[in-house]
Amino acid sequence: MGLKEWGTLLMLSFLWGGSFLFIEISVGQLPPLTVVFLRVGISAIILTIVLKASRIKVPISRKILISIFIMGLFNISIPFLLITWGQTQITSGLASIFNATMLIFTVIVTHFFTTDEKMDRHKLAGVVVGFSGVVFMIGVEELFTFGANILGQLAVLAAALFYASSTTFGRRFKTMGVPPMAIATGQMIVASLILAPLVIIFDKPWLLTVPDTNGLIAIFCLATFSTALAYFLYFKLLESSGATNLALVTFLIPPIAIFLGWSILGETLNRDQIIGMGFIIFGLSLIDGRLFKTASKKHR
Repeated sequence: MGLKEWGTLLMLSFLWGGSFLFIEISVGQLPPLTVVFLRVGISAIILTIVLKASRIKVPISRKILISIFIMGLFNISIPFLLITWGQTQITSGLASIFNATMLIFTVIVTHFFTTDEKMDRHKLAGVVVGFSGVVFMIGVEELFTFGANILGQLAVLAAALFYASSTTFGRRFKTMGVPPMAIATGQMIVASLILAPLVIIFDKPWLLTVPDTNGLIAIFCLATFSTALAYFLYFKLLESSGATNLALVTFLIPPIAIFLGWSILGETLNRDQIIGMGFIIFGLSLIDGRLFKTASKKHR
């Protein structure tokens, strides 16, 4: 990747790392379901405008529409809700670390459901080390208590699994000839349509208190920058640098989210959480493989 691509990757990392901060502020003033609806609804409008302005031709068929609906449900609606609710129980930094396990889940899902991305010994080692970090962070004894804190952590882990499964499912769009920007826009529109009646039924938005200035800014930034702009940059980088280079964002998001949570919200991690994060990042490094390949070449 050139300087431009590295700059885009860093910006994307800040946008997604910042999403955990914006969610933390938003859920303090609005129910999680409403926060997610505003996030996807506003970003859907922005992405639709960008798609129209780009004059990208979008093929339409029953198969494509069903696939986009599935992505809108399992790649946007459910994981967004899980993460947002999870952050009512755990800190933004901790949520970002658990969210990074998506790459670990992806290795497992693609091994069983694809023919060309099987698990090798490096990936298997990465999965084992990564999940060891997860267990260390949660605590073995905590896994059997099922209090609010443990449920919040499991919710974010479940979201990472949904992301991994959706990423594997989304590979089919390449053979359908659907432009990536159209997929991003379509799944946001679908998620908005799914969540709208749920918000009306369960949250009754007309009875909610309007957020203060900080809350409104957080929701606006979450939808505009951490969702619409982030997805736009995501697909631009995917097109120019490929999925392997894009996976580097997984390493950068947790440190950025932790720094923002510490500097703005005063959040901290305890010793076990820091050690667990180290295991997870090392596991991701084993799965990615490039660091060890470079070291091996230098050694030779």
